[in-house]
Amino acid sequence: MTNTRVTSPNTLLQLTRSSLTIWLHEPALHIVVVSPMVTWASLVAFCGPGVPYNLPMKSQGHCLRLSPQRFAVSSKFPTIMAALTSVPAVGLSETFSGLKQQGKVALIPFITAGDPDLSTTAEALKVLDSCGSDIIELGVPYSDPLADGPIIQAAATRALARGTNFDSIISMLKEVVPQISCPIALFSYYNPILKRGTEKFMSIIEDVGIHGLVVPDVPLEETEILRKEAAKKNIELVLLTTPTTPTDRMKAIVEASEGFVYLVSSVGVTGARSSVSARVQSLLQDIKETTAKPVAVGFGISKPEQVKQIAEWGADGVIVGSAMVKLLGEAKSPKDGLKELETFTKSLKAALI
Repeated sequence: MTNTRVTSPNTLLQLTRSSLTIWLHEPALHIVVVSPMVTWASLVAFCGPGVPYNLPMKSQGHCLRLSPQRFAVSSKFPTIMAALTSVPAVGLSETFSGLKQQGKVALIPFITAGDPDLSTTAEALKVLDSCGSDIIELGVPYSDPLADGPIIQAAATRALARGTNFDSIISMLKEVVPQISCPIALFSYYNPILKRGTEKFMSIIEDVGIHGLVVPDVPLEETEILRKEAAKKNIELVLLTTPTTPTDRMKAIVEASEGFVYLVSSVGVTGARSSVSARVQSLLQDIKETTAKPVAVGFGISKPEQVKQIAEWGADGVIVGSAMVKLLGEAKSPKDGLKELETFTKSLKAALI
């Protein structure tokens, strides 16, 4: 028997944080899946018809047994591998769905592309992924970031001063996305999107494997074109609601949002705060009475205890931004920043376990 574990980050199963084992064992080929996120349909679609059966005990997995009469192991094995490695990462909705089945809350870190430089950003994405991040928000630096506080504004200014632009970010992502296992959502202001044209922008980010998009400065009434073009490319457009959003408008935002609903925890711009308003709990309840879509809370969250509190209040995801950006931007060296980022991310992840 040959036991081959697929470790390529592009595989269907690695991207769902699960385990795939392929056993070449005559007279059948066994594909063992340990993941509640992988369906029979997806297995059969990629591997051909077979006999499915559940794995015993608490493995929470299943197996597809492919008989030699219906599937030629020797000739088709490379085809299986090629098919699996060509499957894109699961999107935001699927990620939340899988976590919900496991009773888990998503950790969603945010960093600014190009601060301190794009090579460090590339390494930071890998660090965040390896530390258990479920979705990563990557900020596209912009000269007038109205929704951002001083830490992220400063990061954007530094990144732009070093020549970071949309094209260079995309080039970096082409190299990095195949190496990580969680989906990435871009956080971009509207002007860079308009500059390239909405349709072209969506095509570009789809081509590099981006799954989500957050555009903080576009009101609901002006998102129709964005939502339409995003949907064509399977990009999930995440919309934001705030503590001051009227109830009727909140319901409309929730209805239109894809991937998840982004609940801003406090009035004002991004930035770490000493505590999280208890009102977030009631806001979460209000949104959850309106929709079954996942809700992630962001803005002002910077400590493991805050992450834990928000999870206990019923959030499906917790977004941490300025604290991450500060570590990378103010470290003595990129190497030190990455090490601090790793330690901090692990502490946040531990608070959600």
